[in-house]
This record gives sequence, C-alpha cells and structure tokens, in this order.
Amino acid sequence: MPTKLFLLLIFLSHVASSLSKGCHPQDKKALLQIKQELNNPTLLSSWQPHTDCCYSNWYGVNCLPSNRVYFLIIEIDNDLSSSFPPSIGNLPYLESLLIYQLPNLTGSIPESITKLTKLRSLTISGTGISGPVPNFISKLKSLTYLDLSENRLSGTLPHNLYQLPNLEAIILQNNRLTGSIPSSYGYIKNLSSLFLSHNRLSGKLPMSLARLNSMALVVDLSHNKFEGNASMFFGFAKHTETIDLSWNMLSFEMENVELPKTLKLLDVSHNRVYGKLPEGVKNLQWLNVSYNRLCGEIPKGENMQNLGANSFSHNKCLCGSPLPSCKRI
Repeated sequence: MPTKLFLLLIFLSHVASSLSKGCHPQDKKALLQIKQELNNPTLLSSWQPHTDCCYSNWYGVNCLPSNRVYFLIIEIDNDLSSSFPPSIGNLPYLESLLIYQLPNLTGSIPESITKLTKLRSLTISGTGISGPVPNFISKLKSLTYLDLSENRLSGTLPHNLYQLPNLEAIILQNNRLTGSIPSSYGYIKNLSSLFLSHNRLSGKLPMSLARLNSMALVVDLSHNKFEGNASMFFGFAKHTETIDLSWNMLSFEMENVELPKTLKLLDVSHNRVYGKLPEGVKNLQWLNVSYNRLCGEIPKGENMQNLGANSFSHNKCLCGSPLPSCKRI
C-alpha cells in the first residue's frame, strides 16, 4: 500500500509539473509582476506561482491554444490601491485589456503599453488614473477600440489618433479634458463611435468631422462647451444612428439640416439652435430640442406626440402638439 501511495504521489507531481509548463514562462512572470505592482490584492489571490496561469482558473486570464495570454481583465475592486502596473507591457500576445472600476488605481498610463503590438481593445475605465491621454497611444497600430472613460484624465485630446488605421471607437467621456477636437479626427476612416461627453472641451467643431460616415455611427459630445455650427454631423446619405449634442453652446439653423435616414435618436437640447424643425424629425424614435431658440409648428407624426412637451419646451416660439396649438392669423 505505501508503494502504491508513493507511485500516486509521483504521478500527481508529474501532472502538476506538466500543467505548470502550460503557461508561457514569460507571461507567467509578467502576471506575477503585475500582481506585485498592484500590491498583491485579494482580487488576484488565484494567481499563485505554483499553478498554471492558463489552466488553473487564474482570475481574469485567458490564453490562446499556444498558451500565450491574449485576454486580461481586472475589475470592480474598491480595495485595490496602487499605481498603474507598467509590467502589463510584458504580455506581447495580449489582444484585449480591460481594467474597470478600480477607483484607487492611480498614476498615469505607462508608455510600456506600446509594447502590446497585438492589442485590439483597450479599456481603462472607472479608475483614478490621471494625466493626459498620451500621444503614444498612436503606436498601438492594431487598436480598434479605445475606452478611457470615467477617469481623471486632463489636458487636450491627442491629435494623432488618426494614425490608428483600424480604430472604430473613441470613448473618453467623464474626464477633465480641455481644448478643442483636433481636425484630424475627421480622417479616422473606420470610426463608428465618438463619445466625448462630460468633459471641459470647447471651441468650434472642425468641419472635417463631416467626413465621418461609418455604419452605425454614434456621436455624443454632450455636456461640454462647444460653440458654433454642428451641421456637419447631418446629411441624408450618412449612416448615423445617434447624435447627442446637448448642453453646449452650439448655434446653427435646424431647418436647413438633412437628417440621416438611419437616425433614431437626436438630442440638441440646451443649446442656441434656431429656425424651424425639419419634417424628418417625425421619423425619429426619440428627440429632445428643448431650451433652444426654435420656432414654428412641430411636424405632425405619431412619435412627436408620444415624446411629450418636455422634449420641445423652452423655445422661442415652437407650437403644435404636444405643445399648445399654433395661433392662426
């Protein structure tokens, strides 16, 4: 019996040894260094040196068949407190990085992430990181999705994101960003989502943004200090589905814009938009034009009456259902 037990222990040790070889040593070393740089949080207690990072259920880690780490998620921990771990740049096969709801993660985004040449999706959201949105983001040539929302980022928008040939989404809302939108953003060929709301951005919108024409385009510039014309976002041939320009200082004639035939949601409330509402608004699923300088009769359509008066209130002289009837002379 003791002999059988001894042989069983030898067998199990060989199994453990073979499993430990599954995870690439370079990736395992990088992950353990990341854990150390994050001050060994309880969240990462499953990251143990004697287990395999690919096949032992390490929290937030997924591997390719080649045993290289390609996906890493670290999220939702109010106790984790440290600066941003620079060793994340030592995972050369990483394609997706998601760091979410870590309010006590501080510091700036390290330049070491530029070593992640295969990175396609970068999310750092709901943290305490600060400093600028770094220009070196443009070195991540495989990037398609950039989400740096709900942080403490400041400074101006990086001008060189147009150098990312596959970029489809820019999500930077709820930060402390200032300055204007670079004209180069109109030359991001595949951009389908632009979220810049709840910042301190200002100035006139560059006319180059009229070039944005991707499928299912969503534009949200709300709660900033933009001024002047925003008609470049409109046009019958565009494929835009959502436009939110609310809570700015924009001023343009609404009657002259052509609404994209794909448009479902439009919010231009709390601006200085003037003129009449175009007939096309009656086809929208949702509309808010309140707190502007609009006049004339609200186009008749089932959706318009379903919206309620709040969507049209506080204008110069809008009238008609759901507002009071227009006066006839």
